[in-house]
Amino acid sequence: MAKAKRLRSQSSRFASGRVTAKEVAARLGISTMTVSRVMNKRLNVDERTRKLVLATAQKLGYRPNHIAKSLVLRTTHTIGVVVPEITHSFFPEVIRGIEEEASRSKYDLILMHSAESVEREKDAIVTLESKRVDGILLSTAQSVADADFYREVVQLGMPIVFYDRCVYGIGASCVSIDDEESARRITDHLISHGYDPIAHLSGSQRVSIGLARLKGFKRALEERGRVVRDELIVEAGFHESDGYTAMKKLLDGPRNLWPRAVVAVNDPAAFGAIKAIRERKLRIPQDIAIVGFSDDIRAALMPTPLTTIRQPAYEIGKRAATKLIAVIEGNSDTVEEIVVKADEVIRESCGCTKGHPMPVA
Repeated sequence: MAKAKRLRSQSSRFASGRVTAKEVAARLGISTMTVSRVMNKRLNVDERTRKLVLATAQKLGYRPNHIAKSLVLRTTHTIGVVVPEITHSFFPEVIRGIEEEASRSKYDLILMHSAESVEREKDAIVTLESKRVDGILLSTAQSVADADFYREVVQLGMPIVFYDRCVYGIGASCVSIDDEESARRITDHLISHGYDPIAHLSGSQRVSIGLARLKGFKRALEERGRVVRDELIVEAGFHESDGYTAMKKLLDGPRNLWPRAVVAVNDPAAFGAIKAIRERKLRIPQDIAIVGFSDDIRAALMPTPLTTIRQPAYEIGKRAATKLIAVIEGNSDTVEEIVVKADEVIRESCGCTKGHPMPVA
């Protein structure tokens, strides 16, 4: 009877409010500070006491009040991540790298999707600020018009690190590959095997990667003494539909102006271009060679596997998270452009592998 009465009393007390660290401490006859050290995984508590605190906390149903803690410490141990799109394999792999590093450092993530809309991106950043995230990892939408909004956010004190698609000169670090040099290398690969003329399906020139990859394409031509032909540069976008439309535009022109090879701004644009090429009953690479950029998971699975630049997406995400956490925790105040190495992956679509003869220069 007495036991039942005691249980009813505890039940009533616990139902009336949240169990506190003070109650756990009182039950064990120790200080509230010791309970706090155990629950926050501090090292300066002996193992016997640690086990007693954890067992008692579980029995009483005690959970640390992280909201109150965040208000006191002015930190939530939460990072906001904004991605421009999630339909292709690059960004999910970036997120995997971010999540692993964040988890290792005891940070949670809030993921927001801009769907390539600058307005949705701005709304996402405002939402993340309202949720008191400690910092933001951001890859810009392709419709971004200017840097003023990002500059204002940085000036207001929100730690931001850009990844892949960057905004430079506003006091925020960026983690990416060397897009210009990588585009130059993959274009030069085609030139060195005799392809002429070569077209480029470019990305939005409002986005850093679109601008840099176009520069790299042009630089490769100029360094080899080739003429840059504006009619063979079609600004499209980063999706399959963009590559398809851009390639159709080239193939709708006079046949004597068709490119012998194509450099697409990324693999999805290349996939769309391949569809347009095949609809014309043209062969890859015998009639038109094509290369992409990013090494999408589908690149090696295409009927004619796609030559591309392999972007180390996981490493980009991991390095971006590492940098942001260092900024948040006061361990880094240096604005950096962190460059991750990228490599060419040569497959059959460029005709530069065994069994696919090179074109005659």
